[in-house]
Amino acid sequence: MSGGGMDLNFAKCDQKISSILWVGFPGQEGGGALADVIFGGFNPSGRLPMTWFPRSYVDIVPMTNNKMRPDPASGQPGQTYRFYKGETVYQFGYGLSYSAYVYRLIKAPSIMKIPLNQAHSCRSSSTCDAIDAGDSVCKGLQFNIDVMVTNDGKLTGSHSVLLFSSPPAVFNAPQKELVDFKKVWLAPWQRTVLSFRVNVCKQLSLADEEGKRKVALGRYLLQIGDIKHHITLTV
Repeated sequence: MSGGGMDLNFAKCDQKISSILWVGFPGQEGGGALADVIFGGFNPSGRLPMTWFPRSYVDIVPMTNNKMRPDPASGQPGQTYRFYKGETVYQFGYGLSYSAYVYRLIKAPSIMKIPLNQAHSCRSSSTCDAIDAGDSVCKGLQFNIDVMVTNDGKLTGSHSVLLFSSPPAVFNAPQKELVDFKKVWLAPWQRTVLSFRVNVCKQLSLADEEGKRKVALGRYLLQIGDIKHHITLTV
């Protein structure tokens, strides 16, 4: 029980410890909930809402340092799953269940052409690497990702499906961001198809050095579980 992440490498690496259950601060009903999970009365589905850093992290990054991006000059490795590239105890979004869930990509575009008008500056520039997220062309600029999720276990349970995006390396962009998530409830061997509708200018845009929202042109990596899919935004 804790209010945040802890360095549990001593338990994670101990072969005599077969499982670790983090319950936060569960309140007066926590004992019953804990018993239900331990004795199989409930199939857990929680995901970590933060990255769990190793103990050495607090010696590198003071609590007063709120800079998200890495700083090579000071050795600061960055903060949160969006920027941190160092060793982790457990990653943001990590979680186990008594069931195994299998993903299969059904449909997703590989190229998305942004329909700019002839007068747009990116039409005549070979160095254009982004468009303004407030541009009128952004209205209705969307695409779908369809994924089949199968409960490959023997217990009914809920499951959170997380969609991450890794943008092109411009504007000192984060290494990845959570774009969307959906939660499903599946019986043993049941499957369903989830459709993520991604709004390009709202969900894939980045803040540039001046704080303005931009949509980077180039290749994005979209990831759901162990599924990796590339989509290229072009004009």
